[in-house]
Amino acid sequence: MTAPVNTLKARLSAGAPTVGLWLASGEALLAEVAATAGFDWLLIDGEHAPNDVRSIGAQLAVLGGVPAIARPRDHDPAAVKQLLDAGVQTLLFPMVETAAQARALVAATRYPPAGIRGMGAGVARAGLWGAVSDYAATADAQICVILQIENRAGLAAIEEIAAVEGVDGLFVGPADLAADMGFGPRPEAPEVRAAVFDALRRIRAAGCVAGVYAAEEAFAAECRAAGATMIAAGADLAILGAALRGIAAARRS
Repeated sequence: MTAPVNTLKARLSAGAPTVGLWLASGEALLAEVAATAGFDWLLIDGEHAPNDVRSIGAQLAVLGGVPAIARPRDHDPAAVKQLLDAGVQTLLFPMVETAAQARALVAATRYPPAGIRGMGAGVARAGLWGAVSDYAATADAQICVILQIENRAGLAAIEEIAAVEGVDGLFVGPADLAADMGFGPRPEAPEVRAAVFDALRRIRAAGCVAGVYAAEEAFAAECRAAGATMIAAGADLAILGAALRGIAAARRS
């Protein structure tokens, strides 16, 4: 028995457009609700959301076959190992600026001799607690590594990062990029958006999947035109908060 096929990796590799949602609540119930909405993938956020390996595992268990992505809080290979053993096959790493970082992150997701991942999946969900007899021999091919470009240093190194073997895609983060460019909480600034579009075009030209966080539909359409095939349509709690405020305001009026 081999490792499960990563259907999201296959779809992204084929160039198919996908739309996903950030899961920021840390709650399995809200993840289960999101899994009924029809998104192509759901990203469980471990960087800014109140998640740990247990809450991420609980959310993975209720997605009902919807492909999952996990974002670790940082580049710690020990945390990566735990997420992989919990059953994560696609990871989105934040704040990648160099090819050296990219190589280290890919290595953290691979078994020796290709990488440094420890041999523990036999007692974890990834290997179905020992039921997947050929897991270690087949897992590497199903791991999808996506790296976030979120500052000017990352923008400058796009081609070098994309050239690292094992990198499947680069994902642009407009909010952090705006802050790094001196525009504070204004990712809609024309200069920031121009940088985003240029980055997406360069990522595609380098042969990688291009992704972006684009909650506004007009911006998402422009990102698609620039080459993005992986678009985050927003975050669960942001959408819930806006909907609740809208309902409260409407009822008061």
